[in-house]
Amino acid sequence: MTLQNGDLRDLVYHILEIDSYKSKMGSDEEIVTLSFSVKTKEAADDLATFLERGYEFILDADATKGEQSDGTYKVFAEIERTKNSPEQIMELADGVKNLTLIDDLKYRYYKSFKSKPLDEDSLSATIPLTSKDYKSSVTESNMENYKNFFNRSFVESIDMWDDILRIKKTYAEPVYFKFLDFGDSVSITNNIQESLNFNDFAEVIFLSKYIGDYNITKYGNKITLDNEGSSIVVERINT
Repeated sequence: MTLQNGDLRDLVYHILEIDSYKSKMGSDEEIVTLSFSVKTKEAADDLATFLERGYEFILDADATKGEQSDGTYKVFAEIERTKNSPEQIMELADGVKNLTLIDDLKYRYYKSFKSKPLDEDSLSATIPLTSKDYKSSVTESNMENYKNFFNRSFVESIDMWDDILRIKKTYAEPVYFKFLDFGDSVSITNNIQESLNFNDFAEVIFLSKYIGDYNITKYGNKITLDNEGSSIVVERINT
């Protein structure tokens, strides 16, 4: 069956992840990996087929066989890492937009907390386009990588899709947060307008035990977590 415009509406999350997963086709230094989070297995299979058949520059595209730890199905595509990569990503993104009717498609590079609007100039400035540039990029350890930020935690898994952060501890139910901001701790604290929330101290204690040794503070409904001078701002949600 040929997919038509809007056939995958409300089935694909609006953030494309780039270089967040290892390549199956070759070296990560030479291959750009792309991944979408999808709500159902059927939609994931349809999207993978669309990508593989629709674009000659895609080396491989497939969907995960089962549901992932974050409750989604992943669709992966791989392209050669060249100066043409940003243009090619925009071309396939236009096709995905037509299928999903997503107007504000964004991207997240290499497990960064922050997502960015998807446009060719931003991609060109962010994605390493040569093997040498890739090596330099991934060896720069920084707290903006959410896996690095939680390096002092002993939780089982940490995932992000769209702007939702999911943290799962072994033998416990996961906790979910809406990601709001990231930066150096001084700037983050100065930007928060809400007052300290002393009434929810029990929640702060719970999160400290659940997540680990982080400086956790609550301002109104906003929660800040500090790690060595870098902080994220989140809001706890039910999902």
